[in-house]
Amino acid sequence: MIPALVTMAILICCSAFFSASEAALFYLKWSDRRQLATGNRSQRMAERLLRNPDRLLSAVLFWNLVINILYFTLASMVGLHLERNPNIPQSTVAAFAAGSLLMIIFLSEMLPKSVAVLRARSLAGTIGVPLAVAVNLVDPIMPLLRVITETSRRILWPSLEREASLEIADMERAIEMSAEGDQGIEQEQLILRNIVSLSELDVREWMRPRNQIRSFHPPISRSDLDDEPTNGEFAFVVHPQTQDIVGALPLARAALLPPDSLERYAKRVVCIPWCSTVADALQALREDKLSVAVVVNELGESIGVITEHDVLAAILTNHPERGERLLNRETIVPLDDQTWQIEGVTNLSRHERLFEVELPTSRNVTVGGIVQEALERLPVVGDRCQWGPFEIDVIQAGKSDLQVTLRLIDENDAAAEDPA
Repeated sequence: MIPALVTMAILICCSAFFSASEAALFYLKWSDRRQLATGNRSQRMAERLLRNPDRLLSAVLFWNLVINILYFTLASMVGLHLERNPNIPQSTVAAFAAGSLLMIIFLSEMLPKSVAVLRARSLAGTIGVPLAVAVNLVDPIMPLLRVITETSRRILWPSLEREASLEIADMERAIEMSAEGDQGIEQEQLILRNIVSLSELDVREWMRPRNQIRSFHPPISRSDLDDEPTNGEFAFVVHPQTQDIVGALPLARAALLPPDSLERYAKRVVCIPWCSTVADALQALREDKLSVAVVVNELGESIGVITEHDVLAAILTNHPERGERLLNRETIVPLDDQTWQIEGVTNLSRHERLFEVELPTSRNVTVGGIVQEALERLPVVGDRCQWGPFEIDVIQAGKSDLQVTLRLIDENDAAAEDPA
């Protein structure tokens, strides 16, 4: 019986390895995966396995199934041998059967998974090579496993149809039907609503415009950053010929870098089109494991940037408004019942919500863009224009700072001012 018992102990260790691997890898956070992707060979292999989670999980479950079958086969053989021995009481045989079951449950499932969850990143970095070998050994039979899985699904649930996608309206109804009355639940509902709205929030409404960020031509020195203070977490590197944004320099690390040639330490950026949504920007950042996306227009010119923190602000703030975030002040200040002072970076979507009026169709998404569209030139102090039900007066016009007063006019006033 000794060879069988030794083999059972080895099988328990193997089962514990696969159980711990499954728990550790699937418990990793996104930041942990980023660190594994830049680590040693074993860590990089573990991160690559997670890129195809279906393949990884199928292989782990397959090996656990094979190991458990072998274990219980040996346990049954040892149990039968004990039962046939007249010198061994039946209570010993029953204790061996119960002990075998408890040992594989505790030593190969509960204990390794608990430890793996507590030490997920360190464990994931050490199991990459042997786990990759085990997964590769299963690859030849993986098509057969998929056929068996699909056949079983069709036999057990013949009428089950996979939805192509989850509609936004379905998610909104699910949020509305969740429990109410608790402050924590209300905060969760707010975050869920904002997450859903990312797919409808235009990236132009949430990006930092080009004139609101500080950009530098190489070479960049630390004194350049001191002479021209920057707002935000990045200073941006501009290509000297094309004037496009080609890198983002984290300001939090600037004090630790050499005094000159800081552009060498700039992080890579990803480009997204101006017609994208904030959800598209977030997906692009996650896929390329980057922190900054550059928004380009139809001509390929850089018109703004959006960072991971900007996306988080869209998710976590109660009433997301880009102008207040960029300027650190109220962007709409009422002067009287019909007049407001408004910053040029204010989103038009906020106007629709605030004034509850239908706005004219426009490609622009900010008040500043509307003023330029109406004047057909850059605004100067004293300019006046009319846009829809509003009369707009320019009271401050600068390179990156535009303020206007906006007056809501009624239909009679609009008809009197209209030359037609």
